Amino acid sequence: MKARNPFTPTFGLVPPYLAGRDALLNTMADAFESGLGNPNLCSLLIGPRGSGKTALLSCFGDEARRQGWLVVDVVAEEGMLEDVLQHVAAEASQIADVSSGRHLTGVSFGELLGLEWETEATEEPNWRMRMESLLAVLRDSGSGLLITVDEVRVDVDEMVRLASAYQLFVRAGLPVALSMAGLPVNVGDLVGDRRVSFLRRARQFVLGPISDVEVSRAFRQTVVQAGKGIDDEALALATEAAQGFPYMMQLVGYFMWAESAVEDLITPEGARRGILDAREDFRTGVLERTWHEMSAGDRTFARAMLPDEGGSTLTDIARRMGKGTNYASTYKRRLMRAGVIGERPGGRLDFDIPLMRAYLAEQ
Repeated sequence: MKARNPFTPTFGLVPPYLAGRDALLNTMADAFESGLGNPNLCSLLIGPRGSGKTALLSCFGDEARRQGWLVVDVVAEEGMLEDVLQHVAAEASQIADVSSGRHLTGVSFGELLGLEWETEATEEPNWRMRMESLLAVLRDSGSGLLITVDEVRVDVDEMVRLASAYQLFVRAGLPVALSMAGLPVNVGDLVGDRRVSFLRRARQFVLGPISDVEVSRAFRQTVVQAGKGIDDEALALATEAAQGFPYMMQLVGYFMWAESAVEDLITPEGARRGILDAREDFRTGVLERTWHEMSAGDRTFARAMLPDEGGSTLTDIARRMGKGTNYASTYKRRLMRAGVIGERPGGRLDFDIPLMRAYLAEQ
């Protein structure tokens, strides 16, 4: 029987081995264990496309559930607040603390949405009031709620409303955590908004490249656990091709496995064929999309970096653009916020997206 391909280059799926993120996962596990007051309970994952943000949100949720928290996952879009309320109401009766066996029982969907309100007002309770009542029930049961929000954007009004309400929940001592993820430019816009200025104090985790040691270990463990072997040379080729980028790592693994589907060992030849397929997929899925989102000025700035294999200085880039450094700095900030480039030791600038340099040279 042919072994199933264990690699997962699909949006949102958690790979069997999440390379290089153990410290972050341990940090969040401690946060859910310690509960209210831990600063990591309000967190932001920041990184370019393919850096593993969505998979990490899923891992946060898995850990929270293991510790007895209720978890609701949403994407930043209109209607997300109702999604949160509906999912919490539907799942509240099933929440459990695995270690102590405590359960939240006797709470039905209708009860949560139709609570008796001792108020002179004739209006229905709003979203925040209903959420406060629910969170109070969770607090009394010894549990809590984690809300994860993917693809954050400040232009989604309900995203701002959720963040604003979260601050009030915390002030009221209610057991709630908020983990968000987004592209650097979108997270920057959100934390810069005056309406949710408190988010500047949220824990920000920038997802940088994974070390070759971690990538190599994850490749080998994934392959062996799934019932196949991998040649040392093939492993070295795959590790180099991944360039520390989680999505590229999954693509390389997926295609080199597919090229060796009927064999018990992934060979260098199979790895090379898989790497070619992975690069083509990465080109259409990441590089072309990034290119189309770049302005003319962004592209000119990025092209001016091409002659410098070891990273570029802002002065050299501005000179090649035929502009002053103040002008070039505008596009430096734009491309850094978009996750296309990053700053290296000594202030030199280089590309953060694998294969971006070669793609730009082709254009």
